[in-house]
Amino acid sequence: MPTEPPASSWVFPPLHDAYADGPLAVGGDLLPGTLLSAYRSGLFPMPFGRRSRIGWWSPDPRGVLLLDGLHVSRSLTRSMRQFEIRINTSFESVMLACGDPSRPHGWINSEILEAYQRLHSLGWAHSVETWYENELVGGLYGVCIGGLFAGESMFHRRTDASKAALVGLVDQMTQRGNAPENGLIDVQWLTPHLASLGIVEIPRDQYLERSALARLAPLPTAFNERTQAV
Repeated sequence: MPTEPPASSWVFPPLHDAYADGPLAVGGDLLPGTLLSAYRSGLFPMPFGRRSRIGWWSPDPRGVLLLDGLHVSRSLTRSMRQFEIRINTSFESVMLACGDPSRPHGWINSEILEAYQRLHSLGWAHSVETWYENELVGGLYGVCIGGLFAGESMFHRRTDASKAALVGLVDQMTQRGNAPENGLIDVQWLTPHLASLGIVEIPRDQYLERSALARLAPLPTAFNERTQAV
């Protein structure tokens, strides 16, 4: 089970003060207690540029994947057969790949990397990895609180590898007797690529209601283990 860190010394402003495109506050720290307080409040961190201060965001509307809404195409179903999905076997490598500075709009700096590695060591941050012939070719990482998975970033080095990781994540979130309606995957913003997978937008107020209920659901079994192949 995850280890609860010391509480944050920061108090976030009310979410209704946030702009529609997301920013609510700037500053604070990235200690585990602050990060968990943010996710439980409906916020997530992202710097204003690569070297600027940390920002706390709550976009309205919010991009989410309802667990019974994932679209898996025939081609993706075929691609899945060549991949192996692993959980938490290479968390740092997934983060480094997601933070590759050659990627457009990169925002994962060393401060973010260190912060989520701390969360990972406490059992809150997780990676879902796609492997091909024993090589890491795609994956995603995020924070899981009960049945809420707050996705942070994904990458791929082979066609469909990041999509396969998302399928693997949904598989884990719907195990242990969890009803799909009890879980939620937060992707922050909707993009055309994500929309093709069944991700939708919901208003901020609805997101806060659904995420609060999701956090009460059981933690997926795989996320109780630090390393696992599935």
